[in-house]
Amino acid sequence: DEGVVVHSLMFDEEFLPFPDATFDLVTSSLSLHWVNDLPRAMKEIRRVLKPDGVFIGAMLGGSTLTELRTALVLGEREREGGVSPHVSPAVNVSDVGGLLHGFSLPTVDVDTITMEYSDAFMLMDELKGMGESNAAMGARRLVSRDTFLAAAAVYHHQTHLDATASSPTAAPPSSLAELPVPATFQVIYMIGWAPHESQQTPDKRGSASKSLTELSISSHSAAEKSA
Repeated sequence: DEGVVVHSLMFDEEFLPFPDATFDLVTSSLSLHWVNDLPRAMKEIRRVLKPDGVFIGAMLGGSTLTELRTALVLGEREREGGVSPHVSPAVNVSDVGGLLHGFSLPTVDVDTITMEYSDAFMLMDELKGMGESNAAMGARRLVSRDTFLAAAAVYHHQTHLDATASSPTAAPPSSLAELPVPATFQVIYMIGWAPHESQQTPDKRGSASKSLTELSISSHSAAEKSA
């Protein structure tokens, strides 16, 4: 739109080049899983928010690409006699609450999306095109063709076993190659507000005027009258 000024900046998420309380809104879409020091980055986001400002973010969670992780581990163990990380690590849902420390009214939601690909190689090719190739420290730089072939075979075999377990009466495909392979993407959504006196706060402990037992008696009485 005319009149909207847009600035493009390049910086590390762990060291935001802005003064305290600069923004009303900070958003992040599917990029935080690439941050090296995620707790520090979240502290920086909290720092640059104005009071009552909001952070809205989405990032890939730890259950993303579980099928591919398993297949690569088993394939490499069989062919190389050891394993190294081939899928970048991600945060588990149970850890997100700690990342939102310092925010008020935090909210976390999870969405699991399952995509299908003709084989493991098509999935890995698409991940490369998305810029989501492995960047984990300690990853084996040169992986043999046999290792990838073994991983692809494991992927298809596990898909066949899962399909048979979920529908044992279904007719099996003439070959494993006919089965598309699933790829799970777990998206974690986060909302957190910079504290402000206008926000809702829980009542002080012991300030309730009724106990839960009284509420239970009242509900029973109302039910008896309606009967």
